[in-house]
Amino acid sequence: MKIFLAKIVSWLVKFAIPSLRTPFLTVDGIVEIYDENEKFKGIVLIERKNPPFGFALPGGFVEYGESPQRAVLREVKEETGLDAEIVRQFRAYGEPGRDPRFHTVTIVYILKARGKPSASSDAKKTHIFEIKRIPFDKIVFDHGRIIRDYLKEVKNIGQK
Repeated sequence: MKIFLAKIVSWLVKFAIPSLRTPFLTVDGIVEIYDENEKFKGIVLIERKNPPFGFALPGGFVEYGESPQRAVLREVKEETGLDAEIVRQFRAYGEPGRDPRFHTVTIVYILKARGKPSASSDAKKTHIFEIKRIPFDKIVFDHGRIIRDYLKEVKNIGQK
């Protein structure tokens, strides 16, 4: 029986598992910051500590056994120190070249938070950017596209 099981495992490793190659699942958060009077202040971007260097939305990999919703709350907390709440799922992005390291598919969430972000984990620094001051030329991955798509959908944010 052991020999039979070993042969099955060997076959799986040799033939089946390589064919199961799939993109990595990630999450990203568009974190809207509000003051104590519910006035919109801007969105949070992190300055990355690791390559590729530049500004990015807070986010990261979904761990095995973790839901994407839980993962985005965890990643936002780890990278910004903020206790955010999910407003809604925004979109998914999965172009093979969106991450220069390897193929990822991200589920993007819009979140709401209050307070001052504080960098930790993969974040070198955190920044709150007013909509008109977002440094699109310094944003990595496809996060510039994600933010532009978000701004098209929420046209009047920050203008109240």
